[in-house]
Amino acid sequence: VKESDRIAAMAAGLRAGGIAVEDGPDWWIVEGRGHGNVPGGQTCASHLDHRIAMSFMVMGMATQSPVSVDDASPIATSFPVFEPLMAALGADIRRG
Repeated sequence: VKESDRIAAMAAGLRAGGIAVEDGPDWWIVEGRGHGNVPGGQTCASHLDHRIAMSFMVMGMATQSPVSVDDASPIATSFPVFEPLMAALGADIRRG
């Protein structure tokens, strides 16, 4: 059973970060903005899905403003060393 509608969740998070997205039930079109041109600044809903949480944490590495994830705890189940690896790449991970 799928934890969430990943396409809709990803599209909503990208839109909140200033990205133009069109989406349908099983597709999406994302308008590229180039490195350094993604505003960011949003808090993304993970829907308790580790894939969504990890995607937006990676997005935060290339945005102008930090990207927050509402709940990254599901990541620990599938990829327990994800956060330390991201930190080693320069991600500023904060719990709040």
